[in-house]
Amino acid sequence: MNREFEKMPLYKKGIEILDLVEHIVQLIPEENEMLKSTGQFMMSDAMKIPVKIAGAHGGDLYDLKMENATIIRKSARDIYVSCNHFLIEDFKDVDYLEMLRATIEEFRILFAEWVKTFDQWNYIIDRWGLFNPPGVNYDDKDPDEDIPFENPFDDDPE
Repeated sequence: MNREFEKMPLYKKGIEILDLVEHIVQLIPEENEMLKSTGQFMMSDAMKIPVKIAGAHGGDLYDLKMENATIIRKSARDIYVSCNHFLIEDFKDVDYLEMLRATIEEFRILFAEWVKTFDQWNYIIDRWGLFNPPGVNYDDKDPDEDIPFENPFDDDPE
């Protein structure tokens, strides 16, 4: 299995986010149910980030890469915003929250540069209309439909 994605700075930063979230969750006081719940959501989001980076790296199609990128972006933003819950609940180890937010900001820049590398010409039309490259609409004719296809397994030769 090709694990080239593990060398990517974006992936490494995603793992760093996961490690920080894991550490913060371990520091939540046992009696604080609200923070424990928030911590579970943060862990779920943090675990998605490296997985979706690997998934996007493994494919070539623009629409699938963008779908993974959208999930990554949402997860990172949700983690960032969830830090507010910790501040409201007077979480004692705010230094870790600041470190996490700074790491997410570093991740954001790497992420934006990574998305710019997606090949907009390698796509399948997204019939839902969400992940098409600029200028491609959900109801456009698929150019591949014009390519003649003869089924080699067809029993009825003409």
